[in-house]
Amino acid sequence: MSLIETQGLTKTYGGRVTALHDLTVSVEPGITGLVGANGAGKSTFIKIMLGLIPPSAGQVRVFGLDPTIDTDKVRSRVGYMPEHDCLPPDVSAAEFVTHLGRISGLPRTAARERASEALRHAGLYEERYRQIGGYSTGMKQRVKLAQALVHDPDLLLLDEPTNGLDPAGRDAMLALIHRIGNEFGISVVVCSHLLGEIERICDSLVAIEGGRLLRADRISSMTEASDVLAVEVAEGTDELAAALVELGMTPQVDGRLLLVALDHEDTYDRILRVVADLDLPLHRLDQRRHRVAELFAPRETADV
Repeated sequence: MSLIETQGLTKTYGGRVTALHDLTVSVEPGITGLVGANGAGKSTFIKIMLGLIPPSAGQVRVFGLDPTIDTDKVRSRVGYMPEHDCLPPDVSAAEFVTHLGRISGLPRTAARERASEALRHAGLYEERYRQIGGYSTGMKQRVKLAQALVHDPDLLLLDEPTNGLDPAGRDAMLALIHRIGNEFGISVVVCSHLLGEIERICDSLVAIEGGRLLRADRISSMTEASDVLAVEVAEGTDELAAALVELGMTPQVDGRLLLVALDHEDTYDRILRVVADLDLPLHRLDQRRHRVAELFAPRETADV
């Protein structure tokens, strides 16, 4: 059974603004990226899955349940990490996560034990008795993740989990999410507009643009090798490009790379011979892989 299934899901606000339009998609177990620009409808989709807002049309099922009817059953199996800071500053992380464990239905002792375990997994065990108001942005994000884990859900919905984090903090959060999805056996939907992060940790992707489904597929299918060779030399890039043009090729510059269409079976060998003849230090010569970002690129540049 799919974790999440929608059929013609539509949400409009005030009869004028359409956040989701005729969205039909199926999400399988694993780590799934829900991507799109700000305002694409990602947060609206999450709120509908949680039963926080009703759809205007269409259907949604989470674990085969309708969140507009079986709201409590859905929420008992789903952990939610909101995008915005919503934490009380004058209580400790242990108190806060324990309280939310109690709200989810756990007995007092079990909630306290589960809170300590969730904070340990989130990397806050030693800091769990400090007031949240004294936490850094990264620590607050970890508190939000811990409270989503406290009731041992089957599915996590994470809305922009790396918001406000520096590069090191983002790497740590992504590693933690990857570990949860792969070692804990919990499925994860990561809502993000940072496509590079999604490529790093997700198995599948659902891309939304303007409230409409752009594509839903495995990451491996979206990032398969293209018919383009990427060539990088330590020096002499312009010299190499000129030599390739003389051979009838049309290399394009992409940062430090030369991109050459792989349109003949001997293209690879011809480039190698040119590099050797010019005595250039070759750093890279391989097939360029497609990137998730190309889904949102103008069509005239998406195939480069």
